[in-house]
Amino acid sequence: MAERTPLLHYRLSASVHESGEHRDIVAGGDELEHRSPATVRRSTAKQPPKLNTFFGVVIPTLLSMFSVVVFLRIGFVVGQCGLYQTIAMLLVAYFIISMTVLSVCAISTNGALDAGGAYYMISRALGPEFGGSIGIMFFLANVCGSALFVLGLVEAILATFGVPEGGSAVSASHYAVLPGGYWWSLLYGTVILLLCLLVCLIGAHIYAKATFIIFLIVMVALGMIFISFFAVGPHVINLPVKNASIGPTQANFTGFKLDTLMGNLEADYTVDYTTEMMMSFATVFAVMFNGCTGIMAGSNMSGDLKNPSYSIPRGTITAVIFTFIIYNLLSLLISCTCDRVLLQKDYSFLRDINVWGPLVTVGVYSSTLSAAMSNLIGASRILYALARDDLFGRALSPAKRTSGSGNPWTSVLISWFLVQLVLFSGKLNTIASIVTIFFLLVYATVDLACLALEWASAPNFRPTFRYFTWHTCVLGIIGCAVMMFLINSIYASASIAFMLLLLLLIHYLSPISSWGCISQALIFHQVRKYLLMLDVRKDHVKFWRPQILLMVCNPRCSVGLITFINDIKKSGLYVLGHIQLGDLDVLPSDPLQSQYDSWLSLVDHLNIKAFVNLTLADSIRHGVQHLLFISGLGGMRPNTLVLGFYDDVPPQDRLQDSALTMIRTSDSSAQDEDPEEHDDPPFHFPPVRDGVSAGRDGKSLSPQEYVCIIADAVKMLKNIALARYFGEFDRTQTLRGPVFVDVWPVNLLRPDSAAYVDTCSLFLLQLACILNMTRAWQKARLRLFLCVEAGRSIKGTERKLGLLLKDLRMKADIRTVPWDDQVALHWQRQTRVEEEGPDGDVGGVEEEKGYANSFQSNTSRVSDEYLQAVNKLILDQPLGAPAVRFLYLPRPPADTSRYPDYLHQLDLLTRDLGPTLLIHGVTPVITTNL
Repeated sequence: MAERTPLLHYRLSASVHESGEHRDIVAGGDELEHRSPATVRRSTAKQPPKLNTFFGVVIPTLLSMFSVVVFLRIGFVVGQCGLYQTIAMLLVAYFIISMTVLSVCAISTNGALDAGGAYYMISRALGPEFGGSIGIMFFLANVCGSALFVLGLVEAILATFGVPEGGSAVSASHYAVLPGGYWWSLLYGTVILLLCLLVCLIGAHIYAKATFIIFLIVMVALGMIFISFFAVGPHVINLPVKNASIGPTQANFTGFKLDTLMGNLEADYTVDYTTEMMMSFATVFAVMFNGCTGIMAGSNMSGDLKNPSYSIPRGTITAVIFTFIIYNLLSLLISCTCDRVLLQKDYSFLRDINVWGPLVTVGVYSSTLSAAMSNLIGASRILYALARDDLFGRALSPAKRTSGSGNPWTSVLISWFLVQLVLFSGKLNTIASIVTIFFLLVYATVDLACLALEWASAPNFRPTFRYFTWHTCVLGIIGCAVMMFLINSIYASASIAFMLLLLLLIHYLSPISSWGCISQALIFHQVRKYLLMLDVRKDHVKFWRPQILLMVCNPRCSVGLITFINDIKKSGLYVLGHIQLGDLDVLPSDPLQSQYDSWLSLVDHLNIKAFVNLTLADSIRHGVQHLLFISGLGGMRPNTLVLGFYDDVPPQDRLQDSALTMIRTSDSSAQDEDPEEHDDPPFHFPPVRDGVSAGRDGKSLSPQEYVCIIADAVKMLKNIALARYFGEFDRTQTLRGPVFVDVWPVNLLRPDSAAYVDTCSLFLLQLACILNMTRAWQKARLRLFLCVEAGRSIKGTERKLGLLLKDLRMKADIRTVPWDDQVALHWQRQTRVEEEGPDGDVGGVEEEKGYANSFQSNTSRVSDEYLQAVNKLILDQPLGAPAVRFLYLPRPPADTSRYPDYLHQLDLLTRDLGPTLLIHGVTPVITTNL
């Protein structure tokens, strides 16, 4: 019922089912789909054309919401509740679905969706346990919804062609030829359901093609209903014969009268003549809410839309607003023109007051039949998706069977059988409460999925739809839960208990999935309490975050870098590492224990969220290795190493200035106090090196050992970043004016093979995007510089990069930078080397496995003139100096004798650039999937 998709997002061919493979951006920038060429050709051939917002979202959603309620139950709602409570019901119902719509739009615009609708969203967001249990509930909701609409169609047919019980002809139509009664109604419903089954087995595409015609019929019928309120004069209407023995046989259509409106304002709950049960606010709301569902029909169509991130929010919200206006207008017009007896005793009165009654009948038949078929199709596709994911093992294995065209016929048959069982309930209002509770439970879980993603604060949760917060998710969950128990507390409790039972069953019996589990991201925020639950085997790229180990020699000259890295960590692990040279064998005690207080005071003083890890080693290189091996616990281990740059810039004591600034700011109002009473924080760090000892001779680390540390980190599959010119970086001063962050995602040391879509380049983009997501840096503008040569297509390359950024949900200004002069210097050097002889160097482009050897031969040919020219090119970019630059860091050469040359080239490349990060990424960190 609710999640009907008349244009059938649910794939009917096996080849299209295979098109939902996860696609992660990996080294080289290619999106690899794990499909054979033959499968790709079949998928391309059978996929329907892409749909726009109107055909792909608005029409399916409107057809999902306009059906039984708008034609057969809107008068019932007004007649029982009165206009005041009807409007209140609509406000409550649309408040609940509006909160869910915001969550649906957020999740659906954060990646591609596959068949399964709400099941797919919840399972891929919350994991298989919640996804599987809610998938079953969603399947049952569609089963009951299909039965609901079949019974609604039977009721509409009997209202027109049914012979009254008792044989009286007081209100019988001259078309009355069908006998009534429970068993006859069951027979008619069975025949209609068999027709739906036939279409689902052999002709679902016929229904998909007729969707637009059905939509036009429904809209024309609604239009005629509105016209009829003004065009038809007052007259008497004969009531159904079933009501003759218990009340009046006639009722009035009065036209617009104030007395009629006043009589319909207050509630007047009576016995429903179809179920012979006393109505209440909760039971009527259960019936009315069925006309407010269907909000996820558009998100189910994401795979068939031209632009899902644009169409789903706009189309869904448009449909919701339109239906809300229609329901309120209909309620008002009915209250002004129809007396209470007519509304309570004749649910088909819209046909009797219409200019041309058969048009309403056609609208009822077409909308309810399409709803019944699409619910049956939806239920079968959800069951097939559950079976395909193997969440219930052999229990659902028969549902995997498909026909030659890929139609899951066994799932269709199972769904049909269950719908047939529900038809034995016999009355539409009887199962309305069950359907409503099932869908409320599904909507609450969708809100829970969005809430979990928002609270997890994963960098890759960047939905293009941003008009939601965790508050809307919580309100949606509370609203759904409250209405579930108001409608029927027994059904609600049983549904939740059944869902929890399924959750436990899947948790203990289902195989491990590769979808990624949101619990791993949430546990990260409660490390101490749930650290043992953090399973490294469940790591997933979409929940990747930087976990940084920053090596600090002396905090007095590293304040700027420490605060900057704190901004870039994005709620990740942040460890300040420090190495003291020494040998514990010759020391009386551990000298590091007395230093922890100073380091923790530093963390508090700088207001950063970081751990401190100190180690004692015989060399700096061995100390870094120790920290990379032992830092963190379980899934909380550093994946990125940050080092200061190795140069001769004399350090400055920024910690003393920072402490004095803090004291003056905090005590600016206490001018009468003695300044000498203010003691500096207990920082017992050694003084910085003076200008004489600041040279390389005064360091405890040689250039060779420094590059060895970089090589060690790469071998250990750690991302590496070298930070230069952060000694004078002042975060407060930097963020006052216009802020730019420049990203150069090409390997400037290899101009002959520069590319902007490899693992390292994408890692640069991810870190720059994370920095931009930080509250303090949100106003900063990312500038992405693309180095191009005159012979290449500038617009084509820029367009491809723009599409890549759009897929990654990243906002950046793309700037093309001609560098023909710089490349010419490189090729002049290459020519001279080839003429003089490469001394054994081997040219050519090597595979990724031999990238280090390739770097060895190429970096030796990069001249100082070329590097100085590139450095000048970066410095001379107009439109303002950036706050920080992100540059591509190539891995060190395989030949250790070339390490000094490697460091010299990096020095020339970044000289006088201001705060700069040289970054080398070794692991994929970006995904375009949900």
